[in-house]
Amino acid sequence: MAFTGLSYLAVVLAAVAGFITGSVWYGVLGKAWMSALGKTKEDMKPTPLPFIVAGIAQLVMAFMLAGILGHLGEVTVWNGIVSAFFIWLGFILPSMAVNHAFQGAKTGLTVIDSGHWLAVLVVMGAVLGIFGV
Repeated sequence: MAFTGLSYLAVVLAAVAGFITGSVWYGVLGKAWMSALGKTKEDMKPTPLPFIVAGIAQLVMAFMLAGILGHLGEVTVWNGIVSAFFIWLGFILPSMAVNHAFQGAKTGLTVIDSGHWLAVLVVMGAVLGIFGV
């Protein structure tokens, strides 16, 4: 499918899929993540704010990924996945590695958090490839 205009439905579906991916990711790796963060379950105060920020961030990322895919040419599942990978490799991973290095974070935290964003972007790219942009 060639880029003829932005599909807001595809963007919303990609954002929801990314949010669900994050929920599953940290549901599985939550204990390891807290350990790498140096926190316990008791240290974590439940608040809706991080989930609101995450939801908005997912929408922004899905919107931007859709725009990039649309400008690159034919929108397919494969192109969505490959583009998402390169965006992660070129922008997300280096940014997180630098931030975590200066914060003195454990390598495991960088692996878990950056892996999360790789999974989210790949899922978003696939969803946008399926539904078009």
